[in-house]
Amino acid sequence: MNKKLVAALSGGAALVLALTGCGGGGDDSKKKLDDWAKNVCDQMQPQVKKIQEANSSIANVQNEEDSKKIQQTDSTAFQANADAYKALATSVDRAGAPPVKDGETSQKNAVKALNDLSTAYTGLKKRMDALDTKDKAKFAEGLKGIAGDIGKLSSRSDEALKKLQSGDVGKAMAKQPGCQKSSVSPTPTKK
Repeated sequence: MNKKLVAALSGGAALVLALTGCGGGGDDSKKKLDDWAKNVCDQMQPQVKKIQEANSSIANVQNEEDSKKIQQTDSTAFQANADAYKALATSVDRAGAPPVKDGETSQKNAVKALNDLSTAYTGLKKRMDALDTKDKAKFAEGLKGIAGDIGKLSSRSDEALKKLQSGDVGKAMAKQPGCQKSSVSPTPTKK
């Protein structure tokens, strides 16, 4: 019942990993850019972990038959995601623009995308809370709609985040321990 939701959430997790696990090493040693990347990455790691833990909790109830338990778990996870994306937006905003060409535009777009994700997860939480857990068919239909919306919001935000972590910014972020893919594990996906 919850499998489509898990699949959609894994797309969101991939988006966060793309932002935090940016590309290859490179030997760009611009102090300002490295300092910017360190500042952003140090603040990102705990939020990425929260997002992955929330998505993992959803994956853990994907075969659950108790609609109420699914609702409670998913609702809590959506709130955790909303809070984490809001904190990520704040971190990127406070860090200022990365010192590269079009850095200010990339930063503003990334902040907007992260805030949009936060708002969207708040909306998903409200929709999840409103689902009728007594009617399994209606509940399943509601879950299906929520899963579809998660997929849409992930792709909407993808472009701005890719732009933030491209080129020299991505290389600088990839060098930071807080932004290395090995520091976080991806959301398990079961089909």
